[in-house]
Amino acid sequence: MNPLLEKFNTPFETAPFQLIKDEHFLPAIKEAIVQAKEEISHIKKESKPDFVNTIVHLENSGEKLSRVASIFFNMNAAETNEEIQKLAREISPLLSAHSNDVLLDEDLFDRIHKVYSQKEELDLTTEENTLLEKTYKSFIRNGALLDASGKKRLREIDQKLSRLGLQFGENVLKETNSYELVISNEGDLEGLPEGVIEAASQTAEEKGKPGKWVFTLAYPSYIPFMTYAANRELRKELFIAYNTKASKGDALDNREIIKEMVQLKNERAKLLKYPNFAAFVLEERMAKDEKQVMDFLQELLQKAYPKAVAEMKELEAFARKKDGLEKLQKWDVGYYAEKLKMKKFEVDDELLKPYFELNSSIKGVFQTAQKLFGITFEENTTIPVYHKDVKAYEVKDENGAHLAVFYADFFPRAGKRNGAWMTIYRGQKRKGNKEQRPHVSIVCNFTKPTKTKPSLLTFNEVTTLFHEFGHALHGMLADGTFESLSGTNVYWDFVELPSQIFENWCYEKDCLDLFAKHYQTGEPISKQLIERIKKAANFHQGYQTVRQISLALLDMAYHSTDPSKIEDIATFEREVTKSAELLEPVEGTQMSASFSHIFQGGYAAGYYSYKWAEVLDADAFELFLENGIFDPETAHSFRDNILAMGGKEHPEILYKRFRGRGPETNALIKRAGLEIQEN
Repeated sequence: MNPLLEKFNTPFETAPFQLIKDEHFLPAIKEAIVQAKEEISHIKKESKPDFVNTIVHLENSGEKLSRVASIFFNMNAAETNEEIQKLAREISPLLSAHSNDVLLDEDLFDRIHKVYSQKEELDLTTEENTLLEKTYKSFIRNGALLDASGKKRLREIDQKLSRLGLQFGENVLKETNSYELVISNEGDLEGLPEGVIEAASQTAEEKGKPGKWVFTLAYPSYIPFMTYAANRELRKELFIAYNTKASKGDALDNREIIKEMVQLKNERAKLLKYPNFAAFVLEERMAKDEKQVMDFLQELLQKAYPKAVAEMKELEAFARKKDGLEKLQKWDVGYYAEKLKMKKFEVDDELLKPYFELNSSIKGVFQTAQKLFGITFEENTTIPVYHKDVKAYEVKDENGAHLAVFYADFFPRAGKRNGAWMTIYRGQKRKGNKEQRPHVSIVCNFTKPTKTKPSLLTFNEVTTLFHEFGHALHGMLADGTFESLSGTNVYWDFVELPSQIFENWCYEKDCLDLFAKHYQTGEPISKQLIERIKKAANFHQGYQTVRQISLALLDMAYHSTDPSKIEDIATFEREVTKSAELLEPVEGTQMSASFSHIFQGGYAAGYYSYKWAEVLDADAFELFLENGIFDPETAHSFRDNILAMGGKEHPEILYKRFRGRGPETNALIKRAGLEIQEN
């Protein structure tokens, strides 16, 4: 018996992780593909095509395949192993081929085209019309109008891209897991906080090196070392290890993979009559074309760069005065920035961490959601989970009715990729009289508890928690008919609005008072400390903004440049980001080979979305500030017009409905402290 193919006899039909074995995935995928093909075949045999028997039935087809695939790929990101990675290399091409079989099916497209051509006569709701438009466009954008040879080549490209993206991610994960900075001399730990040292000692024990300290490239290990370690040479060593990932000329090198991926994406776009891959992607974004993106990035760069230069000059002068440092290098920035921030604002991570114990912070994020939207979270230990660190919650609405299942997975481990993300195991939709409620997860890499301390979050980790939870709210509060338009299924440069706006509550006293209490004394965080957090919020905002812009420029360059002109990855990267360079480049290092967002995730030609959404979130949060951060009317409007709506309507329409007008950049410029650059 394969549990993936049976009805899930679990609370809320959640994934039966306790029964699933690695060997179940491939046969389940193959069988689910067969089922999905039968469903497509049935659609094609229907009588005269109409909206329900063609568009709606297509939308609802492949349900089992979608469910099994989501479980599999979520495991490949959060709890992978060599067997799962091997399976992914086999499963991804199967799914890609099946997707092509559907999207390139001439008979199926003919039915869709007939329905689409009579759309003016159909009495469709706004949501139904959006589904029709999206379905028709997805076929066009995936080769439905190509001739036989074009369709054949598109299939080959999609198969290759599927394999290359997986290989890219596997290489980064292996590189991250294989590196260790082993410290034997206690003097080399100078400057590191007690909790960081204890965590490194615990890591050493886990890796069979008792009596030593081990630091890795996982964020909770890497970031504290770069922030506090006084040993400059070791900071340099760790920095170079981090920034040479998957670019060492060995079997894990991603540079040739990058070249092949951008070449294939470019070829795919040209097959479909687009000038480049960026143009293909941006056709379905709020920022409609490359010019709009580049104008947006250049406008921000113009405002942020002078401030960033001033920040680096101040930091270099501070380092020179403090330690006689002649020249500030990239591995010095985090270390001296933390000390300068403490000097200017009397606030740093070590001062704040005792107030942000993980369990207390989780309760805080739940209470914030309850005050805004009336929803509650109850841990449910009967819901199966895929790792002992994962907790599952039942989410209920303001009337106590079931709303969603929420999984929380917070600590690093060998089978989990770096970073933080939100994902969905099951989306929300309505089918007839039955509504399917979503199963949503957030996955992070926070500091683990030690033998003497609970998990204490840096303030940056607190904002990450709120950020990913904002995405989760977008999924949990979804209220649509069609799953492909529900929750986070929105334009990519709109999807970050719910996550980024939620970070704003972390800086507000009324929110922090809910949960920021000293883990030992229970003492609430003081008003003075909150004021210092707010004042420090703009610290090095110029630098951070320029760094984000440089990554967005790099992304756009990869996906709009003629690939034949990309010879050396490091040289290309340096050339396209030099307008945003603040410190001397470090020979041999580069970001591209581990830039998973664009080569493994879904941000190709979309990394600008983070800054784009910052404009939206700063502008939207201004309304909460005007009316009160827990104002019920504003919260309900945000829920009804943004979170619940998903992709039913164009995001510009949804945003204007909430805000009463289109977004304005002034709020972001003001919040980031960049307005001083204007003449």
